[in-house]
Amino acid sequence: MDFFDRRNKNPNAEMSFIDHLEDLRWHIIRSVIAILIGAVVVFIYAKEIVDKVLFAPAHDDFASYRWFCNLGHFFRLGNTLCMTGVSVKFQSNTMTGQFISSFTLAFVGGFVIAFPYVFWEFWRFVKPALSKKELQKTRGIIFWVSFLFFLGLLFGYYILTPFMVNFYFSYSLSPLIVNIPTFSDYFENLIYTTVGIGVLFQMPLLMMVLARIGIITAKFLKKYRRHAFVLILIAAAIITPSTDPFSLMIVTIPLYALYEASIIIASRINKSKEKEMNEWE
Repeated sequence: MDFFDRRNKNPNAEMSFIDHLEDLRWHIIRSVIAILIGAVVVFIYAKEIVDKVLFAPAHDDFASYRWFCNLGHFFRLGNTLCMTGVSVKFQSNTMTGQFISSFTLAFVGGFVIAFPYVFWEFWRFVKPALSKKELQKTRGIIFWVSFLFFLGLLFGYYILTPFMVNFYFSYSLSPLIVNIPTFSDYFENLIYTTVGIGVLFQMPLLMMVLARIGIITAKFLKKYRRHAFVLILIAAAIITPSTDPFSLMIVTIPLYALYEASIIIASRINKSKEKEMNEWE
């Protein structure tokens, strides 16, 4: 109670290292509680989420298949982009497999639901260390972090996952080999192409932080632009291992656009820092 009384009486008072640890502990506790609340909600509706969300990309009526097919016809590519669901049965080869997977689903779903609040708690911990000028430049950061995360999540689910499902489930070394994947394997790959992409979409904000503390500059990012494009192209080829160049382009363009956005953000920060240096002189 003494700690909270001290924070309430004088929020601007200098805190000791122990006070900072205590403050961080409560931010983490509240974040974990928020994730657990979301996890409970997801656990209650686990069966519906598995059937209607996780397995949706494996069904013919998944919205993305219709969108891609219409897009291919619009650009006069015929049925090049037309995909269908796959006929596959998932297995669980351990007695506790489905039970453990339901908890994994609950935790991941709880994290997704609570993500804006978790970041808000993190921001509340970092915020007191920033100056008024820095705070003005970070207005709306909670919105943009959450927006980019959910945008990446939707991009991974509706764009990348259909390609992943169609390629891996249709790829075969021999007709004697039958694909019967485990649910946990499918779920792990789905997490990589959704939550993982949501985190990857934070790249512009990460570059903003690195530019503010002087680790990178816009000049550095421009210098290695070609190298970055090659790396992004390789990453896109790994994410969507399809021989169709159009599908490769669908993944490459957004990722490279994020890199270019990072250059713009870093450039503005560098100019702002140079202006501040000139004012001090």
